[in-house]
Amino acid sequence: MSISQFEVNGIRLNVLVEGEGEPVVLLHGWPDSHLVWRKQVPALVAAGRRVIAPDLRGFGESDKPEGVEPYAIPHLLADLQALVDALGIEGFALVGHDWGAALAWAFASLIPGRVERLAAISVGHPSAFRDADFEQRRRSWYMLLFTHPIAEQVFPRDDWMLLRAFGACPDFERYVQDLSRPGALTASLGVYRANVPPEALFLGEPLQLPPVEVPVLGVWSSGDMALTESQMTRSAQYVAGPWRYERVEGCGHWIPIEAAERLNPMLVDFLSGSG
Repeated sequence: MSISQFEVNGIRLNVLVEGEGEPVVLLHGWPDSHLVWRKQVPALVAAGRRVIAPDLRGFGESDKPEGVEPYAIPHLLADLQALVDALGIEGFALVGHDWGAALAWAFASLIPGRVERLAAISVGHPSAFRDADFEQRRRSWYMLLFTHPIAEQVFPRDDWMLLRAFGACPDFERYVQDLSRPGALTASLGVYRANVPPEALFLGEPLQLPPVEVPVLGVWSSGDMALTESQMTRSAQYVAGPWRYERVEGCGHWIPIEAAERLNPMLVDFLSGSG
């Protein structure tokens, strides 16, 4: 796989670029990198796609700015826009998992005309999530820890036991290796600290974003320990284009790794315009 470095929006991004054809951008979540898509890249390339999968700022081998404010959504959106501009891409399909899905929703809503199709995996529309029921708020308890300075002390304790508890992470050893690097854990938590203040879980108003005008595929897994099905299914009300929902049974949060044999055909079919 071909890895390139791009200077965008004042930082350096580490980006996988593979294949030829219609472009599709893959956005990972926490605490991942472009490697979470390693099982999707060959399938999408074989289907005639040009795949672009960056390490978002603060993750993987991309730059990790100091502080919290650099991880606010507007900076992440600007990174993505600058990256596709640098690659000479006007319109593209967008696929996101976890935080990458939240970013994908925001980009498709706020920067219309660039995204042709959107696939959101695990995380539904920000308004559907922010207007969550009690069960979703209960599952989101960990966000309170992530936004508190004590997180840097808690995570490494007892051989990263807390990270182990997050749904039997399939890439646990890699996550520990990545987050153990100086400053890496703090940088990765920046996306929570900049965008999900503690009061947002209980007092925050649903976000007011323009509806997504393009076809959207929402994918949720029945074994997700952090996210309810309703926050995904209720996302349909924020989509003005065609909406398609797929439920993956017997799978945890990391659908791209745990259920690639089911996700890959969905993505290929959806991106081809079949649904």
